[in-house]
Amino acid sequence: MPHFSVHIREEALDGTVEPKLISALTDAVGSVYGAEFRRLVGVDLIGIPQHRRGIGGSPTDDDAPLVTLSMREAAYHIPEIPDAPARLVAAATEAMADVLGESVRKQVIVTIVGVPDGRTGVAGTVA
Repeated sequence: MPHFSVHIREEALDGTVEPKLISALTDAVGSVYGAEFRRLVGVDLIGIPQHRRGIGGSPTDDDAPLVTLSMREAAYHIPEIPDAPARLVAAATEAMADVLGESVRKQVIVTIVGVPDGRTGVAGTVA
């Protein structure tokens, strides 16, 4: 299951942004793997109070979302989907900029995490 964790300034989450971000990030995965893959995508939005975020050793007011997508490593190497990690980084960044505004694009950090086979589980069973 693809899973996004997004660390973002709490002040950017105003009750209207959350459903837009969840939908846009879900669509980002769907744009790479196909629409049927959307139903598998999980998204957690984690708000960080402004005074608890820093860049370069100093607190910052910048919206600098940290987006982590994790899923099974094999999904990044499907021959029919060349350059999946690069496409996912681009699609996730685009999703964040579409929802939060173009000014956030240069601050978005996307990390793609591959989980090796045998290291995930569903309902208490290794998948």
